[in-house]
Amino acid sequence: MKDTLILAIESSCDETAASVVKNGRTIMSNVISSQIALHTLYGGVVPEIASRKHIEKINQVIEQALSEANVSLDDLDAIGVTYGPGLVGALLVGVAEAKAIAYARKLPLVGVHHIEGHVSANYIEHPDLEPPFLCLIVSGGHTHLVIVKDYGEFEILGRTRDDAAGEAFDKVARAIGLGYPGGPKVDKLAKEGNADAIEFPRAKVGDNPYDFSFSGVKSAVLNYINNANMKGEEVNRADLAASFQKAVVDVLVEHTMLAAKNLGMNKIAIAGGVASNGALREAMQKACDENNYTFYRPSPIFCTDNAAMIGVAAYYEYQKGTRHGLDLNAVPNLKLGER
Repeated sequence: MKDTLILAIESSCDETAASVVKNGRTIMSNVISSQIALHTLYGGVVPEIASRKHIEKINQVIEQALSEANVSLDDLDAIGVTYGPGLVGALLVGVAEAKAIAYARKLPLVGVHHIEGHVSANYIEHPDLEPPFLCLIVSGGHTHLVIVKDYGEFEILGRTRDDAAGEAFDKVARAIGLGYPGGPKVDKLAKEGNADAIEFPRAKVGDNPYDFSFSGVKSAVLNYINNANMKGEEVNRADLAASFQKAVVDVLVEHTMLAAKNLGMNKIAIAGGVASNGALREAMQKACDENNYTFYRPSPIFCTDNAAMIGVAAYYEYQKGTRHGLDLNAVPNLKLGER
């Protein structure tokens, strides 16, 4: 049987990425050009700057991905690209590039949902993993608990009512002077602190036990800092980071385990940028071991934005017959499950 080769492009935020994926599971190249250093100056991603940088980098990144995979455009079967959700200007760069290559080479174009990509990252290193399974998706913009019913098919059980988990990490990092990107810096500092030093609230959402809310814990941290400042007390940043992180991780793990138990699911996966958080990975592994569940997680490089995961998702969409025309547009607030 002939191999299916897909060139995937990802540019939804501040990483310009390209990857060549074979048969949906083999990553032949995975090139990521990160803009973190650039946006650190501003304390967060500046959409206009991100878009300009994508334009500068995208051709080089694609050329490098093809070269590392040792293939040319002639060898490809399809082009996969993230078309939402994300920053509209950033998405448009990738979408325009993918359409240009698809048009010039008369190749099928497959638009991919960014979050579907994150979930698909789990297939890269776990050849045994196939749907259905339960997946917790945690990133800067999303916190979802979903059943992956089939490739590219999701049933959403719960979502955040306010801040996403990653967003709360970023805001707390800023408040304690850690800067951007917040998640990894809180994770690192928390290792030096006592997670039981400060009791922060864990929110429950009355009408849906699987929904999340993180604005309360974020506000509690800000109030704690303000009170200490007003009294002239020193804040132990490591204890604060560890206690905040524990409050968030406890809720994420608790809701996931509750859903697994109630729905009789024994395969649990995590996905998204926050899935690279050490405390979350450890706590989820422990909870899965205690309950005899199999726990799947992508390596940290596949948790943050990358094109390999988009190539995997594109392969399964391609197999199902998903094709997009040259009128494919960027959809910045694309919902999971929408086409």
